[in-house]
Amino acid sequence: MLQLLYTFIQIIQPILVPICFTVAWTFVLMLGWTMFSAIRDTTKKAQTMHQIPCSNCQYFTNDYRLKCTVNPHYANTEGAINCKDYHSISYY
Repeated sequence: MLQLLYTFIQIIQPILVPICFTVAWTFVLMLGWTMFSAIRDTTKKAQTMHQIPCSNCQYFTNDYRLKCTVNPHYANTEGAINCKDYHSISYY
């Protein structure tokens, strides 16, 4: 059995280095593409989240139990981006 394994390794040894080289670089490229995609998706999500106007609204309470007195279901979510009840905080 060991002799058969040794013979098999001797047969595939000339093509083993190119196969390992290709597999290693494919792994590196896939890792790089995954990192690029994660950064791109995170940046896109952050830009969307920065459009939420709730923290500058006069109805926003900043309390975890009731975040907004007018629309508590949509407060601090993407549904609040075009909120019809938004009124900016006016400091007197």
